[in-house]
Amino acid sequence: MKQIILMRHGKSSWDYDVSDKDRPLKERGINDAHMVAKTFGLHAPSIDFIYSSPANRALHTSMIFVRNLEFDLSKFNVTNQLYDFSGNSVEQFVKKLDNRLSTVAIFGHNYAFTSLANTWGDQYIENVPTAGLVHITFGVDEWSKILEGTTKQMVFPKHLKK
Repeated sequence: MKQIILMRHGKSSWDYDVSDKDRPLKERGINDAHMVAKTFGLHAPSIDFIYSSPANRALHTSMIFVRNLEFDLSKFNVTNQLYDFSGNSVEQFVKKLDNRLSTVAIFGHNYAFTSLANTWGDQYIENVPTAGLVHITFGVDEWSKILEGTTKQMVFPKHLKK
């Protein structure tokens, strides 16, 4: 069985005159990422590896997740293939993952993550929100064979706020 955890970066700030890759998280994005990571951590599967887009907002979100789950940074990598908005590059990346990895988490962007959550999962999601997490399982042993999976859980900030 293969499992993928898709997490969209937290809410980013447009207050700075920086490139898209350098946009930082807003305070809300930081807080939401902590909230989602802590909630997911209560019932998280054992994660074999975590990958992040190199964009500041995705990388910062992934580091919040890593810290909350006390994840081993030697099993973490940044890859340009996840700086993708269509989903094509992310899908190619996932399908080429090492089959010794059973469960991976990836941090990136929309529209890619909403598209892939709907392609791979069995529950329609209109939009994966910022700091939104979607966990999908697949009944196959090779990443190249993932097609249709089961949406095991969704953790969205708006569902956690009182």
